[in-house]
Formats: sequence, structure tokens, C-alpha cells
Amino acid sequence: MAMQKWFGEARLGIFVHWGIYAVDGVAESWAFYDGTVTHEQYMNQLHGFTASRYDPHAWAELFARAGAGYAVLTAKHHDGVALFDTRHSDLSVVRRTPAGRDLVAGYADALRERGLKVGLYFSHSDWSHPDYATVRHPAPQEVPVNDSRFSTPPEGREDPARWDRYLDFRAAQVREVAELFRPDLLWFDGEWERSEEQWQMDALARDVVSLLPETVLNARLTGHGDYATPEQGLPVEPPEGPWELCLTVNDSWGHQHTDDNHKSVGQLVRCFTETIGMGGNLLLAVGPREDGTIPQAQADRLLGLGTWITRHAEAVHGTVAGLPPGHHYGPSTLSADGRTLYLVCFGTPHETVSVRGLSTPVKRVTVLGNGDVLAHRVTGGLGHVPGVLWIDAPTGGQVDPHATVLAVELDADLDVYRGRGRQ
Repeated sequence: MAMQKWFGEARLGIFVHWGIYAVDGVAESWAFYDGTVTHEQYMNQLHGFTASRYDPHAWAELFARAGAGYAVLTAKHHDGVALFDTRHSDLSVVRRTPAGRDLVAGYADALRERGLKVGLYFSHSDWSHPDYATVRHPAPQEVPVNDSRFSTPPEGREDPARWDRYLDFRAAQVREVAELFRPDLLWFDGEWERSEEQWQMDALARDVVSLLPETVLNARLTGHGDYATPEQGLPVEPPEGPWELCLTVNDSWGHQHTDDNHKSVGQLVRCFTETIGMGGNLLLAVGPREDGTIPQAQADRLLGLGTWITRHAEAVHGTVAGLPPGHHYGPSTLSADGRTLYLVCFGTPHETVSVRGLSTPVKRVTVLGNGDVLAHRVTGGLGHVPGVLWIDAPTGGQVDPHATVLAVELDADLDVYRGRGRQ
């Protein structure tokens, strides 16, 4: 596999966890796995899943206005319920719910019409399949959550033949997703429950690449993915290579009726800029209701983030990670040609904004979004150790309510000093 250029340029994706769990507002799949409800109670939600107001074109429009370049929809979560018309199981919203139709096809078509890349989530694990809980992880102590009858057989009751049958089933469904929807990105999950060898990841990867040679794959296709997927917390040190932070708008992946702990637009802007400042993408999760509508509180936050991105698009698209930590009190990005540094300033800067260790001379500093020029000067410096760049702080209408961006035009390629000075 080779990482596709579009992924690094997208910067923002929308993660859509949609399934029968939205009916009662319980945790997706985990609600029965951890015993919050019985499996029977969980599956009873099939009768209430209608998708009656599902409008994939409205989703695509919202995602585009949020500034996203792609979205990822849960084609099949750990509960085994497929949102597409699978031939290999009757456990789908097509056959078992009032929705009665394939919900993935319309999503894929609508995104492509709007110019967005199509991502689909698929879980290796299937806690409802009769052949799934038939072998144990070779090192179960490493993943304590595996101790469940839905994923692990009793001691001494392993059945490798049934496990091989499950692997055939999984491979068949992955091929269905590949052939039916030709996704630009396949987002695997559930890999922690078995070893790479048990999952036969080599064979699965060969199969996927033969069908979708240009599709981006996440690292949960263990040993074969194109990028890393930390979730729910920005890493202090970014992963090596391409990566994506998976983050919920509130505290839940799917729709939970009582979860109103939504992050503010300002907090989302902060998470987004800190992520792209370290070279990653943000995959921001929303949870539609069972009828297919995205809660207004979540839509409003996507639109708020999109407004900020539109105003500061120059610092977002076509940029790479900016200054290493310690040079500026905030994230930054760098233009592809290495000649413009974008400094993100949270809150209202006072007096000056400073940059340490910048060796490249500065030609001009402007406020991104309105073009106002800010005075700047350098103090100190000794030999090869640069002085401190001081930029007059933006004031009044120059200050963005969420994050102000200063465009620092450089006289040459960016060069920063990382030494310790004269000892």
C-alpha cells in the first residue's frame, strides 16, 4: 500500500457511528459486551431503527461546510449489524429493521457528488457471530477487556475449525464492502482481540489491495496499515508517519440521548489546530439518531469549526507540521514551499507574540483572514544562535474569537535552531 496524497491534504474527516444502538441510546456494541444490557435487549433495538429521516446529501453538505475532506461511516461495528445488504448474514438493517434498505450506498454516492472521499469502518470482531468466540488471544493478559463470553471461549473449549469458518465469513464481508462501494479509505477496528497471525492479516491485506490498490488503510489492519489512529486524546509526541486523531464531539461515539457534554467550537478549533500542527488529521465523530438526523448541537459545532477553517484555509490546506515544541506558545503549520509559517494564537495575545530559535529572516507578518500587517523585530542573538522574534500583538477586530493566525513570511526556507547555546 502507499499513502494517498489526498489524505494528508484533507486535514479533517468526520467519523459517523450510526447503528441500532441509537434507538435506546446505549454504547455501540459495548452495552451488551460489558453487561449493561443483555444481548437480547440490545438486539431488540432492531425493531426501532427506522432511518426515516436519513438524508445522505444533507450529511455530505454538512461535512463539506465543516471543512472536511472525507468521512468514515460504520458499515459494521462489533455488534455484527451491517448497514449494507450483505449476502453472508441476515443480521443487517436491510433485513432486520424497519429501515429496510442499504444505508451505505446512498452515503457513498452523496459524498462523491460533493467531492468528499468515502471512508468505511469495518470491525474485524463480530460479537454476535456464532463462530466468533472460538479461540483465545495468545496473550489475553495484555488486553483484559477480552475476558467476555462474546469474544473468548471457556478454557479448554477452543475450536480452530469454527474460527477458520469465521475468518472466511469476515473476508467475504470485507470483499463485499470493497466491491459494492469502492471506498477511498477502509477503517478497520477490533484488532486487539486476536494476534496478527490469528487474524491472518497478511491474507486479508493481500485480498484488499488486489481489489482496492489505491485505498487508504488504517493501522488496525495490523502490520499493513498506512497510518496510525490514536483516539480521544492528543498524543504529546506524534506517531511516526501519517496519523489521525479520532475524537468525539461529546463523550460518546454513537448517539446517546443524555450525553450533552459537547466540546465548544473553541475547544474543537484548539484540538484541530494542535493536531494539524503536529502533522496529523482530525477525525471528528458525530452520532446520528436512529432516524438518521444529526443532533443540532453537533451540527452547529461542525459548522462553527468549518467557519474557522474557511477563514484560515491558507494555514490549513497545503501545509505541513510547523515549529517543533518550544519555539512558539501554540501550534503552527508551514506552507508546502517552506516559506510561510502560520502561528496559531489562542485567546487574546497581549503586547507581543514571540518566536524563539527562528534562524530565517522574516520579510512580513500579517493577520490571516484580514491581511493587516503587524510590526516585528528581533532582539538578541549571538553568532549562530538566533535572537527572539517579537511580533506586535493583534488587537480589536484582528483577534479571532477562537484562534488568531499570524502568517509569517520568510526570506528563505524555514530554519530553526535547536541547540543549547553557548555552554
